[in-house]
Amino acid sequence: MLDSRRAARHGASPTAFALFRGAAVALATATALCSALIGAVAIRVARQVVTPAGRRADTRILALDPASQTITLEHNDDTGLPGRYGLFTRGTEDYVKLGSVLAENEAGVKRKLLTHVGQDARLSAEAAFSGWYFDRPEQLQLPFSSQLIGSAVGPCPAWLFPAEQDTDVWCIQIHGRGTTRAECLRAVPLMHNLGITTLVVSYRNDGEAPRSRTGTYGLGATEWRDVDAAIGFARRNGARRILLMGWSMGGAIALQLALSSAHRDMIAGVVLDSPVIDWRVVLDYQAGLMKLPATVTKLAISALESDWGTAFTRTGAPIPFDRLDVVARADELRDPILILHSDDDGFVPSDASHDLRQARPDLVELEVFEVARHTKLWNYDEQRWSARIRDWVRAQGLTPTAEPADS
Repeated sequence: MLDSRRAARHGASPTAFALFRGAAVALATATALCSALIGAVAIRVARQVVTPAGRRADTRILALDPASQTITLEHNDDTGLPGRYGLFTRGTEDYVKLGSVLAENEAGVKRKLLTHVGQDARLSAEAAFSGWYFDRPEQLQLPFSSQLIGSAVGPCPAWLFPAEQDTDVWCIQIHGRGTTRAECLRAVPLMHNLGITTLVVSYRNDGEAPRSRTGTYGLGATEWRDVDAAIGFARRNGARRILLMGWSMGGAIALQLALSSAHRDMIAGVVLDSPVIDWRVVLDYQAGLMKLPATVTKLAISALESDWGTAFTRTGAPIPFDRLDVVARADELRDPILILHSDDDGFVPSDASHDLRQARPDLVELEVFEVARHTKLWNYDEQRWSARIRDWVRAQGLTPTAEPADS
C-alpha cells in the first residue's frame, strides 16, 4: 500500500513502479552474477599461473613416413621454423628429433626426421613441438655425473659437466616454467668448448626436484633459493666465479640470484635466453592472447600479489611482483648481463628486455632475434646464438687463457 501511494505521488502507476522495481532487482542480480563470473575466471587464471602443469600438446602429426624418414606436422607458428627441434610424442617413440623443413603449406609442414623411426612405428596424433633438441645428457657425448644439491625443500637433482681442465669458472644453467633441466642441454657444449664447467640444476615443483609444501610456483621468488644452494655446491667444489644462465622463467630466477644471492660476490655474469624480467608484462600479454577483459587480468594479478588471494591461489604467500620487476630494480644490478630475445617471442614479450637494456646500458647487452620464437634461438640460428654468447663470455674474462678451438 505504501509503495502504491509513493508511486501515485510521483505520477506513476503501481504497475509501472512494480516493473521498475523488478527491473532494478534483475539488474542488481545480473551485476552480481557478472562480478561473480569475472571473479571466478580471474581466480582460475591466477591458479593456472602458479600451478605446475604437464606438457601440453600443441600440434598434430598428420603423416609419418618411415620409408623416407619424414614426418608431417600441423602447421603453426613454431612447426615451420627453420633449424633443428624435437617433438614429444606418444606410442612407439616418446621423443624424436626433427631436421629441416622439406615442404610446407597452410595445412602442414613436412620435416626430416633425425631420429630413426622403424617401419612398425605407431605414434599418437597429439604431439608437442620442442626447442630442447637434446632430451638426455648422454646425447651430448660429454663426461658428466649426476648430483644431488641439498636445498630447503630437499635434494634437487643436477647434472655436472666438468671442463676438460681444472677451472674456477662454473656456469649454472636454470630451466624455465613448465619444463625440466633437459631444456638447458643445448648450451652445455658451448660452455665445454669455452673451458667452463657446467651445472644443470632443478628446483622445487619442476617435476624432478622435491615438491614444496604448497606445490605451486613462486615465479622465481622462491625457486632462486634452490639454485642458490647449487651455487654453494659449486663453491665447495672449487668454483670461484659463477656465470648464471637462465631460460624463460629461469631468467627471472637468475636475476633474483643476481640481486639476492648469499653468494653474490661469486656471480661474474648473467646470460638470459627469452627471459621473464617483469611478470606483469608477461601476464598482460598472455591475457591479450586469450582475449581476457582487463578487469579479469587486474583481478588475477591482485589475487596473486595479496594476502587475501592466497586462500584461492593456494600459494601460501603473495607473489611479490614488485620484487620480481627487475626493470624497476635496475639500479640494484651490478653484474654484466647478456640478453638474447626474439621480438616475436610469442610467449614472453621482449618489451621488458628492451626496457632493461635502456635502464642499464652500462651493464646490459641485448641481442635481438626475429622469427626465432620463445627459447628456440639456438635451434633457429645456432651459429649466431653461440657466437654472441662466446664473444660476450670472452669479453668478461671468464675463459681460460688457452681455449679449445671454436666449435
